[in-house]
Amino acid sequence: MQALNFPHYNFRFKNNQNKTAVFDKLRKKFVILTPEEWVRQNCVRFLTEEKLYPESFINVEKQLKIGDITKRYDIVIFKKDGSIHLIVECKAPKIKITQATFDQIARYNMSLNASYLMVTNGLSHYFCQMDYENEKYNFLTGIPDYGNSEA
Repeated sequence: MQALNFPHYNFRFKNNQNKTAVFDKLRKKFVILTPEEWVRQNCVRFLTEEKLYPESFINVEKQLKIGDITKRYDIVIFKKDGSIHLIVECKAPKIKITQATFDQIARYNMSLNASYLMVTNGLSHYFCQMDYENEKYNFLTGIPDYGNSEA
């Protein structure tokens, strides 16, 4: 798989019906290794190993209802009180991060009300803190580590 702009992590792989699968430590199963999944797996490792968020606070690939439409978010980190700390939208490395990507995560956040947003294609990462009072988001250079956040 393509080298990404994350630290190097060790993953477990296996071949499954001529497709490569990677072990997802959160879902505790092998999942087909697509380019977007590669970004998601690296991002989860970044969040748990670099930013020190507990695995028990993280959900991946869960359904979300926005009005009458059902979507799937990539990664969500919960706070101790059950509210949402961070939403992550992962794209394949070849997908450019555009305003449409931010519009997508903003739509998800209308239902989830996260404190922070992260958008990544594995090569470029964007971090935002929500400012609900002024109805905007502020770009950051990173997201806080678990110990330095209100999660």
